[in-house]
Amino acid sequence: MEDIGGKVATLNIKNLPDGLYKKLQARAKRERRSVAQEVIGLLSKALNPPRQLSILDLKGLGKEYWQDLEATEHVAKERASWD
Repeated sequence: MEDIGGKVATLNIKNLPDGLYKKLQARAKRERRSVAQEVIGLLSKALNPPRQLSILDLKGLGKEYWQDLEATEHVAKERASWD
């Protein structure tokens, strides 16, 4: 849980549609969280989107995967598998 300024707030939601609450319960169960934890997670994700990577941040990612592969040969095999 994100702590803003050392305080923790309480949020009460009224008139939440039953169907929406059931979906929330199911999602929380899948994620092995309480409904309150799931709401906090969803709100955090919605209000604090992850920082977008620049192309420079991606430099070198996955190099260990491609290290022993010949790129042209790999692309040709992939294309052949499409048929």
